[in-house]
Amino acid sequence: MIYLLVALPAELPDTSGLGPDFTVIWTDVGKINAAFHAMQAASQADCEKIINYGTAGTLTPALAGQFLRVSKIFQRDMDGRPLAKMGVTPFEEGALAGAIDLGCEGVTLSTGDNFVREAPAVASDIVDMEAYAIAKICARLAIPFECYKYVTDLADENATANWRDNVALGAEKIVAQLTSSF
Repeated sequence: MIYLLVALPAELPDTSGLGPDFTVIWTDVGKINAAFHAMQAASQADCEKIINYGTAGTLTPALAGQFLRVSKIFQRDMDGRPLAKMGVTPFEEGALAGAIDLGCEGVTLSTGDNFVREAPAVASDIVDMEAYAIAKICARLAIPFECYKYVTDLADENATANWRDNVALGAEKIVAQLTSSF
């Protein structure tokens, strides 16, 4: 089974086109909620892969309205300075202390429990609120993981309104991606 983790039903209002190989789990917003549901999916005996899909903001206007695959994920709100640099978990060693490399071509993503409206200290192409937590659980448990995002807004003072207007626009694209790949 492939578990598709999505924060909100508004991001994927119609799941009927996915087929029987997919189970959709709504995680709700934020890293803690995403981590909880990622562990639930990972603990299922039939879990072959976890995919995260959702919306994202960007500070790069050319990426607005794009459906993107994510190649590397940072935790933008981990601030353990001076014990570790911004984005790195203090006292944690190895590849999972900082960025998680998904081993594919794509854009960089930073995850944090805040709705970005200005450039964060940890730079990335796009920003979200769930992916890092899911990716880290998958990496720790050696579960294959993929991440796709639809860019709804420019992470500025209009981000909230633009997100509301565009939240469902990537739904058809993720369904097409998944049904053509699996």
